[in-house]
Amino acid sequence: MIKTVNAGEKERRAFIEELKLRVGRTDPEIERKVAEIVENVRTGGDEAVKSYSKKFDGWTPDVLELSREEMERLSDRCSKEFLDSLRRAADNIYDFHSRQKQQSRIDPQPNGIIMGQRVRGLHRAGVYVPGGTAGYPSSVLMNVIPAKVAGVKEIVMATPPGRAGHPDPNIIAAALVAGVDRVFLMGGAQAVAALAYGTESIPKVDKIVGPGNIFVATAKKQLYGVVDIDMIAGPSEILIIADSSADPEYLAADLMSQAEHDPMASAILITDDKKLAENTVAALYRQLETLSRRDIIEKSLDGYGAVIVCGNMDEAVEFANELAPEHLEVCCNNPFEYLGKLDNAGSVFLGNYSPEPLGDYFAGANHVLPTGGTARFFSPLSVDDFIKKSSFIYYPREELLKAADDIILLAETEELTAHANSIKVRLKD
Repeated sequence: MIKTVNAGEKERRAFIEELKLRVGRTDPEIERKVAEIVENVRTGGDEAVKSYSKKFDGWTPDVLELSREEMERLSDRCSKEFLDSLRRAADNIYDFHSRQKQQSRIDPQPNGIIMGQRVRGLHRAGVYVPGGTAGYPSSVLMNVIPAKVAGVKEIVMATPPGRAGHPDPNIIAAALVAGVDRVFLMGGAQAVAALAYGTESIPKVDKIVGPGNIFVATAKKQLYGVVDIDMIAGPSEILIIADSSADPEYLAADLMSQAEHDPMASAILITDDKKLAENTVAALYRQLETLSRRDIIEKSLDGYGAVIVCGNMDEAVEFANELAPEHLEVCCNNPFEYLGKLDNAGSVFLGNYSPEPLGDYFAGANHVLPTGGTARFFSPLSVDDFIKKSSFIYYPREELLKAADDIILLAETEELTAHANSIKVRLKD
């Protein structure tokens, strides 16, 4: 099922390169189909979206937007216990992200120069939320709440209608808890295109966030530039660094918590303890028997899982920084010892009682994370993704005159004489 590797540096690098091959591939036929859908929605508006709803979802809607009354009716179908848990999670997410908020600033100088920066939320953000077996209410909270904290004026959500126009009540309940302003029942590439261009009934947004299948991801990639996007997410992944103090039962459970997402998900343990590695593999086999998504887990672990035995913990840290995983668990005796050394990871989970699902659902840090090694240069979704900044400059005449010679010299060196002239004409006053 899962391979065990006694790996030196050469073997570890080869394994990382092998993992990278599973992401970033493009299918020309999917690219073509998505481009066709995007163009049809751009030119056909609501009718094109409705046509694709009939084709792909088996539903012909009269109205694409879900009314507030219908949202509340669907939310009422959820259990009180689920709604209470959702609200507690939302409170934690709001608290974490409220600490990320930036403030505008103004910096007056004694000589009369005034510099500064204005920070404000985007006007409108679109959130795509998958339906069906990939319907995750937690993703609604994680994508919407940072936008609310940032001060986005309007948040528009798109989610597939389901057969006969019945969306997932749990997703709609999460939308109400998170503070979504409008909900449209539409899915796939056509939903992304509608949000990017706007239609007769669907407002054009400034940014689209949220996960989706290959058609959604491809549409986001094609429309980047027409609209901003969060990231192109790949298959989920977890790396666990563990020493002899770790519990193999915990490690096995955590590896499978990510493997159940997708047959292409990657779950890796690296440890300097061979016995721990062996016991974790045995625990995997035992626990797997009781899990509902056994087939998916087996395919994931067989294709992209590994238990790696390294020489020491320094090698484990080096491997983690090379892999740059989406989720990184540190199940060691003193996990904080490693925190300052781990430079490349989407989110780091420290200790035996901070498993990855804690971050997925409840702790408050965002679970929208960079995948496929992009944690080397990308960050988790945050309030920063929903703001824009403008700088402002004020110079009194006497201060411009002091700077004039420098500006003119720099402009003329670049052979931009009109730039230089913009300064020179002011010297004649």
